[in-house]
Amino acid sequence: MADRRRQLDDAEPAADTGGKRLCAATREALDPSELIRFVADPAGTIVPDLARRLPGRGVWVKADKATVAQAVRANVFARSLKRPVKADPALAERVEHLIERRAVEALAMANKAGLVTTGFAQVDALVESGAAVILVQGADAAASGREKLARKFVAVARAKGREAALVTSLSTEQLSLAMGRSNVVHAALIQGGAAARFLEEAERLSRYRSGSAASGGPENAQDLEV
Repeated sequence: MADRRRQLDDAEPAADTGGKRLCAATREALDPSELIRFVADPAGTIVPDLARRLPGRGVWVKADKATVAQAVRANVFARSLKRPVKADPALAERVEHLIERRAVEALAMANKAGLVTTGFAQVDALVESGAAVILVQGADAAASGREKLARKFVAVARAKGREAALVTSLSTEQLSLAMGRSNVVHAALIQGGAAARFLEEAERLSRYRSGSAASGGPENAQDLEV
């Protein structure tokens, strides 16, 4: 058991394996997709390694905001690395901003790939056609304006036998930034690799904020009755 625990604590991520890692804060053995890797930079400051590419020994923490904050308060990083390090008290908020940025950048890439439609009427038509695989709506948009379109999207997705991938984790300002235009409230994505990448990042953001386990499903489509 001790050997297994040491392997989970110390092993670096490997692209060709599905090996689990041990959360340094909760001691849960989790899939790397449910964790965030942190390393110490040359100055001894803890930095998040969301892409899992930075050199050095990694400290793995469950990918939710509360657990990252707990890790900072409990001095988990110094204990895991067995040396003095500095962890910003606002590290959990910093990680959230970084994940937000990755989601916005992924949406911008999907837009450049020609996979994104914006505007209520245009999105509504794409949803009705059945071609929309992801519906994105501004988190701060009026609920009345979001629900009608969301319900239709969920109904069409279910009729086609697929999950309704509904993303509401980004603000209208962030959607507008990704699209390079103002006042983007609704967007829909058609099938494509860049669309799948965006959904992965958006779900990562939602899970980080909520603390829910990775499920691969939509953010809140289950709350919509059709």
